[in-house]
Amino acid sequence: MLRNYLKTAWRSLRYQRRYTTLNVLGLTIGMTGGLLIFLFVRHHLSTDRHQAKFDRIYRIVYDQHLPDGSVEYAAEAPWPMANALRSSLASGQQAAFLSMNRELTLSLNVPGQGVKQFLMHAGSAFVEPEWFNVFDYRWLTGNPKTALSQPNTIVFTQSWASRYFGSSNPIGQRVRLNDKVDVTVTGVLADPTGVTDLDLGIFISAATLPTLKPEYNVDDWSVLNSTDRVFVVFTDARSLSGLQTTLARITTQNYGLKPMVNFQAQPLADVHFDVKRRGGVIRSSMLWSLAVVGLLLVFTACINFINLATAQALRRGKEVGVRKTLGSSQRQLATQFLIETGIITLGSLLLAGLLTALLLPLFSSWTKTPVHVYLDAQTSLFLMALISSVILLAGGYPALVLSRLKPILALRGKLTAQAVGGLSLRQLLVGVQFVIGQLLLIGAIIVTAQMHYIQQADIGFQKENIVLVNLPTGQPSTQQAFKNELRNYPTVKEVSIGFLPPSTPGMYGGPFKFGNRAQEEKFPIRERFADADYLNTYGLTLIAGRNLTPSDTIKEYVVNEALVRKLGIRDPQRIIGQTMQYYMSGVALPIVGVVKDFHLQSLHEAVQPCFIAARADLYRQAGIRLAGQDVPQSLRQIEQSWQKFYPNQVFDPTFLDGTLAQYYEMETLISRLVDTASLVAILIGCLGLYGLVTFVVIQRTKEIGVRKVLGASVTSLVALLAKDFLKLVLVAFVIAVPLGWYLMNQWLQGFAYKTRVEWWYFGLAGLAMLGVALVTVSFHSIKAALVNPVQSLKSE
Repeated sequence: MLRNYLKTAWRSLRYQRRYTTLNVLGLTIGMTGGLLIFLFVRHHLSTDRHQAKFDRIYRIVYDQHLPDGSVEYAAEAPWPMANALRSSLASGQQAAFLSMNRELTLSLNVPGQGVKQFLMHAGSAFVEPEWFNVFDYRWLTGNPKTALSQPNTIVFTQSWASRYFGSSNPIGQRVRLNDKVDVTVTGVLADPTGVTDLDLGIFISAATLPTLKPEYNVDDWSVLNSTDRVFVVFTDARSLSGLQTTLARITTQNYGLKPMVNFQAQPLADVHFDVKRRGGVIRSSMLWSLAVVGLLLVFTACINFINLATAQALRRGKEVGVRKTLGSSQRQLATQFLIETGIITLGSLLLAGLLTALLLPLFSSWTKTPVHVYLDAQTSLFLMALISSVILLAGGYPALVLSRLKPILALRGKLTAQAVGGLSLRQLLVGVQFVIGQLLLIGAIIVTAQMHYIQQADIGFQKENIVLVNLPTGQPSTQQAFKNELRNYPTVKEVSIGFLPPSTPGMYGGPFKFGNRAQEEKFPIRERFADADYLNTYGLTLIAGRNLTPSDTIKEYVVNEALVRKLGIRDPQRIIGQTMQYYMSGVALPIVGVVKDFHLQSLHEAVQPCFIAARADLYRQAGIRLAGQDVPQSLRQIEQSWQKFYPNQVFDPTFLDGTLAQYYEMETLISRLVDTASLVAILIGCLGLYGLVTFVVIQRTKEIGVRKVLGASVTSLVALLAKDFLKLVLVAFVIAVPLGWYLMNQWLQGFAYKTRVEWWYFGLAGLAMLGVALVTVSFHSIKAALVNPVQSLKSE
């Protein structure tokens, strides 16, 4: 029986090649989009889930409640927190500290090549031995209990060890860090087997940290460094209940009875999606929104199938009539049509899988996400659910309609639109496609507008042609000499030495007192420590007072407009000469200038009160503004000076505009995905519209012939056929506009500075969809209108 079903299905599909091709094409496109988005969503949802203790690992984070009522969220915890927790936790539970390196220079002796240096901006960290009790690693060589128990020891993962040592055994070899400390390799770990946010390849013993960074006070609870993390693992979920009490007690002991910081335990499952804190990658709401987009693409493909299948019902009416006359039951006919749907679905899935495999490298590069195909239980379950859903959604209704046709009407050729489901359902389904397409198109337009706004927004400083070079700290005289030499080059306009550029992901600052006020202000002030050339180098605009005078220590302040407004002062000139006492200075010092507001972070955040002051012992970066005529030559000249002053350090320049673009990587990715999804949805919608036009033309073939005989023009016939479909576009537009406005305004709430949602965004989306519909309808309508009326009248 099954063999007969399959044989009959194959003959039917082969006979109706155009119908089969359109269905396969629509389903393949929809499934490919759905598969790619599934792999993207799965990549993010699987982060760190390969850890055996995943559901029992927590990160210690804190919320800082400021006197003005605002709350700041941070992911860091001080090093002493790990020791305090270890002494309080029950047996079998563990806490561990990690301090990531923003930058690390590694030097080693390579046989035949001498000493080579490598500069890393990520992938290395100082860790306590307890780290390997919290997270799972497979040790290839070395003892996890002792490998990092002593100072000046280091452990590599296998791929990182191969990068530096090749095929030779790294155990016992000496490596120099930041040209300061020699460490010994004591272990090699297997590479992580899954996706992780803790993508580390180099582990340095935490006991080495004070030697490598003497300024780091390991016992100071007030040091909340943005690179420091503390993780805790419990024996079971019930043990978590007492942790918050323990954290409250530890906080009170070290921060006072009314602390501004509130430490909490955050599940490892939430870390990847907590974009309020550093290290968060993507909002879970955004991820699920993308998952919905993927489902919508598959759903629109199913709508196509229904429309095309029912449009073919009139042509297959006699086949159904003959089968029923010869004794086929409704169940047998439904099974036959479902098997045909299954064959199309499986063929489409195979093609979608092949297309996904071909597109995956491009998709991974495009989204900057290392997406891979894993044929495991999750993927298999998704594919099974996808196939079953498509067969039921796409094949269920057509099978029901076709199997219920009355044989006497089918054999006499008297089938009507109502007999095969009528136009209303197909119009509704195509209308749904139009709504989906317009929603995605509205989203694409507004996301693109916001990204354009970000690129064109006045951020208050110059970002073009500025090169950033990280400098070794603690060498003010060498830094100044390096700066002076750079200024001699004609291709260099300005140079400034400081701690940070105007805009950075981290927010450094603290409490302060203004004027003669006895109490600290209820809000913190942000800091930008830099020399007197900072304003000129980054193009900051002075609107009152004067610039800083050259100094190595804090002697005076230049503040921004946000501070002036926050203090309730209307005229910036009135703050000149007033004093301010920052917590790091200990004495009140004068405010000598006010600069126009500049963005301290991305446009997601509002501009906060800030000051600029000198403090040479903290400087770690040179900002170099180039003339812009010959950038490669300028970089070569800068590198020559670098080699002169820092011969044992790696020269690794970056451009400020490229650094700022990283703030919006996720928004850029979302823009690309929404743009592509909207185009795919529109393409699938065109196929569905083509199916509905086919249905209508078949139904009205005789009418078209009569109208032509009576003198109707091709234009009038096209208008007649297109009228109903354009109504669908209009109805879909009315539904999509308020829904799109609400959803996109919700998305824009994530930006402190955002574009206006203009009315013409929706008009443009509507016109685009109208144009697509007109082209699709006109193609088939003109073809039908040009048919010889004699043939049309013979069609029935």
